Amino acid sequence: MKRVLVTGANGFVGRYACKYLQAAGWQVRGTIRNQDSTGLPESVEPLVIGDIAAFDHWEKALKGVDAVVHLVARTHVIHEKSTDPLPLYRKVNVDGTQRLIDGCRGASVKRFLFVSSIKAVGESSTTSLTETDVCEPEDAYGVSKLEAEQIVASAAALSMETVILRPPLIYGPGVLGNFQRILKAVDRGLPLPLRGTTNQRSLLYVENFAAAIAVCLEHPAAANQTFHLADSEPVSSGDLVRQISLALGCKPRLVPFPVPLLRMLGTIARKQDQVSRLVDSLTVSTSKIEHATGWQPEFTLCQGLAATAQHYRAA
Repeated sequence: MKRVLVTGANGFVGRYACKYLQAAGWQVRGTIRNQDSTGLPESVEPLVIGDIAAFDHWEKALKGVDAVVHLVARTHVIHEKSTDPLPLYRKVNVDGTQRLIDGCRGASVKRFLFVSSIKAVGESSTTSLTETDVCEPEDAYGVSKLEAEQIVASAAALSMETVILRPPLIYGPGVLGNFQRILKAVDRGLPLPLRGTTNQRSLLYVENFAAAIAVCLEHPAAANQTFHLADSEPVSSGDLVRQISLALGCKPRLVPFPVPLLRMLGTIARKQDQVSRLVDSLTVSTSKIEHATGWQPEFTLCQGLAATAQHYRAA
């Protein structure tokens, strides 16, 4: 049976990826941080590695492995204390990826799928971003993801096939981070200054993403390619709040607020990045992956939000 190693197998995306890979006939081995880690799907072979930034003994983990899905990363830290966080991101996202790539070469792994981020390209767009657009990351996380992409791409020249996926904001049942904060704000009836927003944002439902991972791990046309992914329809921040409210069964509290004033207040409060994510557009084109592999998002935004809201209510 074909075998895949999934790093971060018990994480938000990892849990779904493992299930889709198992359904596709893969025997899944998953890395976890420690023995007490929870959330690993049934039938996934656990492997404790501790902090991936310090782990360099990949021989056992990669024994008999045909492919790797690399999900572990240092993501955004809301209350970042470091004045220069880039070295912290590089330690996990760049150095950790390099050591794993080196281990894969020694183990004769056939395909390496790296989950990057659309932030490796940029934070906003006036047209839908494609894989040929110049990469201009604007924060430490995006910079580290782009540097890791370059490491992965270099491995493609050394007999190992690679795939790089660049998702936008991922949501779904069990989501944490920024999306969970939006859910809580809407559920609590907090007034949100987004009534007049006309921006467009691409999102990605986690099951659509997991299905893409399973497809790209095997499809011949995915070899040595970079793909952007997203749900079928982008959405404005105001409409997203309205759809979340509908899914939660509550009334949205959207208030009109001039976007320039919102930006100014964000700058004063040193939260300009958070404000930009609410009012700027960031859309991606999925034409390349659809034409190359046939993948298309199965679930709509409405369906994804309904499942997300149902899980949130039950938690």
